[in-house]
Amino acid sequence: MRLPNDIVLENGLLNEKLIMKREILYKGMNGRFVERFYLSEAESYIFKPLTNNDQLGKEAWIHEQVLPHFPAIFPKILSYSKSDNPELSWMILEDAGRLTHKFNEGTVLGVVKWVAWWHSLPVGKLGDLPVKGLKPQIGKIVAEICDRRESFYQILPQLQIDEKLIQHIYALLGEVEFSTHQVLSHGDLHVGNYALVDNKMMILDWEHTHLNTPYWDLYHVLDMSHPLFPRTITSEFRDLILKSYLSQVELEINDDDFMKEYYLFAAAFSIWMLLLIQKDLQNNGGKWSVEQLITQREETACSLRQCGAALFSTEKS
Repeated sequence: MRLPNDIVLENGLLNEKLIMKREILYKGMNGRFVERFYLSEAESYIFKPLTNNDQLGKEAWIHEQVLPHFPAIFPKILSYSKSDNPELSWMILEDAGRLTHKFNEGTVLGVVKWVAWWHSLPVGKLGDLPVKGLKPQIGKIVAEICDRRESFYQILPQLQIDEKLIQHIYALLGEVEFSTHQVLSHGDLHVGNYALVDNKMMILDWEHTHLNTPYWDLYHVLDMSHPLFPRTITSEFRDLILKSYLSQVELEINDDDFMKEYYLFAAAFSIWMLLLIQKDLQNNGGKWSVEQLITQREETACSLRQCGAALFSTEKS
């Protein structure tokens, strides 16, 4: 069935008169809600207003210029507005079905299979890709955590992290330059942005797609904690996924060097995340509850401990 022309009103809101029922799926960074809406019991769609004002027009561009090169692993855009006003910017996507977000071996191996595939794409054939995403590039992250080193040392006792491990990480960050090789990056591939639908993998929310290091997507899949999607990772699980990625990606890289550089990248990113979480906790939570942030802090500290220990072990071997 074709969507009614007036399904979205001139004010950028859904036309209540045409909708049988609606379900809120999540709240965006700007306070707007992504919803599932029904025109009948058997006909549903996803309404996605702009959820981050800095990403105006980017997701529609990615769907038009990049995702046509992809197999059907994403919900397709059926209609969208062309407006420079964030309040009037919206998309309607096909409803892929009920999403199951799981962080386990089978699901993560399935995600990394596709990550390796799109990391292997020749980026020169994908158009004028954005060079910035939602967060700072790793160079700025490293510079920031170095500037705030003393602040981070002050919270080590509550994180239960050995100061010598952090000293070692900072020493390596002063010596090592991360690879400058860039690939197509989803940009925000935490567990909330991939899901199974009837055992089929779906990758969601492409508005942060840009050029970045291969480690970016891998960190978000493996070690990026999220307040809404708690998960547990072990060193063995991380290495299994990284080795699976390396066996499938078509890049000229040394596997051992790649693993070491990933550990250091993940350690730096985790320090940066922990400083952000600490700031939110000092502000009594903000968008997230204190309980959610404490869980996120514990998960991030666990990743930092594991990746720091892996750096020690790779240097000794």
